[in-house]
Order: sequence, then C-alpha cells, then structure tokens
Amino acid sequence: MPPSSARWLQEHFSDDFVKKARAAGYRSRAVYKLLELHEKNRLFKPGMLIIELGAAPGSWSQLVVSLVRPRGRVIAIDRLPMDPIEDVEIIEGDFVEPETVDAILQKIGETKADWILSDMAPNMSGHVSVDIPQAMYLAELACDFALQTLNATGGLLMKVFQGEGFDPLLTHIRKHFSKVVVRKPQASRGRSREVYIVAMKLK
Repeated sequence: MPPSSARWLQEHFSDDFVKKARAAGYRSRAVYKLLELHEKNRLFKPGMLIIELGAAPGSWSQLVVSLVRPRGRVIAIDRLPMDPIEDVEIIEGDFVEPETVDAILQKIGETKADWILSDMAPNMSGHVSVDIPQAMYLAELACDFALQTLNATGGLLMKVFQGEGFDPLLTHIRKHFSKVVVRKPQASRGRSREVYIVAMKLK
C-alpha cells in the first residue's frame, strides 16, 4: 500500500467525526459539515423540497430527510449506487449527462425546489491544475441548475475548491442571490481546499 494511502486510512479511522458518524448511524463524516452549516442558519424546515447532487454514500440525505419530514421531499442523485434511505428518492446517474438532469426535472415537474445541495467532486488526481478546473465545472453546473429549479426564496449550498475560477464563480453567485456566505466547517480537513458556498434567496 502506498504511504499516502496508509496515512489516509490511519487518519480516517482515528478521526473523531468518523467515529461520531458511525455511532450515530450516518454513512459518512460529511454529515457533520452539513449539520454545522444548517445549525448556523436553520436552513432546512419541514415540507421543503431538497435536491442533492453528488449524494453517495448518503449521509447528507439521511440528515435532510429527517429535517424536512413530514411532507418534505428529498431527491438524491449520484453516479454511484446508493443503498436505499427511507423517504429519499434516488436517481443513479451522472449529473453531467443531460438524461440525468432530465430525470430530475421529470420527477419535480412544475414544482420549484427549496434547496439545491451539491457535494460533487471529481475523481481527484492530486494535480491542482487538473482537479480544480474539473471541480469548478461541476460547481458551475450546480449553480446553473439551481437558477433553473429554485423557487424565489430558495437556496444553493455547494462544495467548491479554492483555486483558479473561485472568485469569478463567487461573483456570479452574488449577482443572483441576496445573501452569500463562504464557510469551512470544522469537519472539513484542515489541508483541504474545500469550502462551502451558502447562497440564499434569489434576487
């Protein structure tokens, strides 16, 4: 096993957030990133329609479905298979493919979403010059989709990697949303370039 892989495994299994997630029945430590963001602004409420992009393995969906019950709806999309989650509608497909977007639009019909969540990330190569543009492309797709599908009071919460293209993307989002904040949750690893953009209420 390469040293970097061995180091990652050691960090992973000694990670407090991994232990907490396992004890609480969540599928990954990423749930604590979303939980922190939610608790700062009380983002999710019963009855909301939430669309999550890049949902596997499903910890975000586990959390939000518990917050939007009763009458709420969660649609989770990922190119990887996901084990079922009660009351979560799962679409297996790659969001960059038009047929996957069409499947989402068919599910929601004329209904507008309250939140678009995106934890999408490319397969990381370790080369910033390759990874950052690919990640930015996914973020731009998520933003465009949000502008198409959100209701007037809706919001976009998405993972973005800091680097080339970040500032223009943030400027673009601020043109369309009334309140935009950038946060790095405690559960994000310190050396990671990831931050989360939380954009609320369309202009």
